[in-house]
Amino acid sequence: MCGRYAASRRPEDLAGIFEVEKWEPEETLDPDYNVAPTKDVYAVLDRPLKDAQSPKPVRQLRRLKWGLVPSWAKTPEGGARMINARAETVHEKPSYRRAFAARRCIVPADGYYEWVTGSGERDLEVEGKKKRPRKQPYFVLPADGSVFAMAGLYEFWRDRTLPDDHPRAWWVTCSVITTEAETSPLAVAPAEGPYALADIHPRMPLMLTPDRWDAWLDPARTDVDGLRELLAPPPAGLMRAYPVSTAVSNVRNNGPELLKELEGPEEGTLF
Repeated sequence: MCGRYAASRRPEDLAGIFEVEKWEPEETLDPDYNVAPTKDVYAVLDRPLKDAQSPKPVRQLRRLKWGLVPSWAKTPEGGARMINARAETVHEKPSYRRAFAARRCIVPADGYYEWVTGSGERDLEVEGKKKRPRKQPYFVLPADGSVFAMAGLYEFWRDRTLPDDHPRAWWVTCSVITTEAETSPLAVAPAEGPYALADIHPRMPLMLTPDRWDAWLDPARTDVDGLRELLAPPPAGLMRAYPVSTAVSNVRNNGPELLKELEGPEEGTLF
């Protein structure tokens, strides 16, 4: 799954990477090293500009809320639970299928966090000596330091309790698509393991390589079978992972120190 990630790149850098044509300075976000569900995040999408005379899609960098709210939802309360959509079923699930066909985006990140329960902790849990095992967080990112382009969906939701001109009348929300985690060796693995992403968690965010960006963002592409082909996992051997401080487990902690690589898992969380 993807429940937490880091996003520190500046909007002007993202604009260059993704060939963005339009972004509003007032939508600028501060670097976030502990992005959690319901936060505002950057998303790249192709869409005609509001009130534009031309229907031609324009590549935009937009500020969206993480946690998709379907257009037909009566309230936005379920958004926090809809942060991830499974690649295997996204085309058929009522909450996602319309967005999959017409409203796809890329959610840029530095990388994502995932937690592993240490073997010693698992043993204590099995023995009934510890009910809440301590988990070791790992940071997963492209080995070459490039942007982690997560496949996403976005949706519009109208709050009918507010007038049309109210700034909160429309919500624009998004979800990250996940796929099965790679079982092949990491490009760079920690000395003490894990040695593959599947050793950390059975799911991972679906990373789109640059050759798929244009096709994925193109709203003119609506063929479900063709779109599903774009959801194939990226080539193996592109990722690295390393242990980071358990401070990231508290969403109130936020700063570049959360990305600092540890020499090994923290005491009590050995892999």
